[in-house]
Amino acid sequence: MTPIVLSWSGGKDSALALHTLREGGEYDVVALLTTLSADGTVSHHGFGEALLEAQAEAIGLPLNKIRLPAVGASAVSHATYAQIMTEAMLRWHGKGVRHVAFGDLFLEDLRRAREANLAKVGMEAVFPLWMRDTKAVAERFIASGFKAVLASAEARLGAGFAGRPYDRALLADLPEGTDPCGEYGEFHSFVWDGPVFSEPLPIRIGETVCAGNIYTATVARAGEVG
Repeated sequence: MTPIVLSWSGGKDSALALHTLREGGEYDVVALLTTLSADGTVSHHGFGEALLEAQAEAIGLPLNKIRLPAVGASAVSHATYAQIMTEAMLRWHGKGVRHVAFGDLFLEDLRRAREANLAKVGMEAVFPLWMRDTKAVAERFIASGFKAVLASAEARLGAGFAGRPYDRALLADLPEGTDPCGEYGEFHSFVWDGPVFSEPLPIRIGETVCAGNIYTATVARAGEVG
């Protein structure tokens, strides 16, 4: 099989992408690749390294953490981000890996950017869920036995969505016009069980906070203090 690394957010789309790759038999996923903000959290998702490491351990794959620098109130510049990612991809290229998988569904601009950036270092992007109907993707995720919660949600969805299980009841409650997979950034999830896990991760949902127009639920391993 062809070795491949998977861009891993800890959410439902990357988990289903991993499941799809493993079922397909063409690629051998050799590692999970995650970009972390300077505070050690996954961008937009709000959860941190301890949960990511727990996921990777339960999945049975090494976790390659790429850390972005602290830049005060400013976002990391495109040039800085591109340099960091290029260096990371070159390390994998040096190990004989030529493919990187993503859980993207239909955003063409994002796909083209990923393909162009990887082409610069002699690598290719793979999109195992590309152009699949998002309602069908959501249903497949749930029917396959995955378990997830919404780690964050746009304020327009309401504070009550952050921390909710990602299930058929939640899908039925989404406001009209909301993509069932949150592909436009309406929400982000954390997966704690499913067919790619050797065992479920015991988690608890704590306080929900609002920053800007995003509600973020505190997701932690059960038994952790804080």
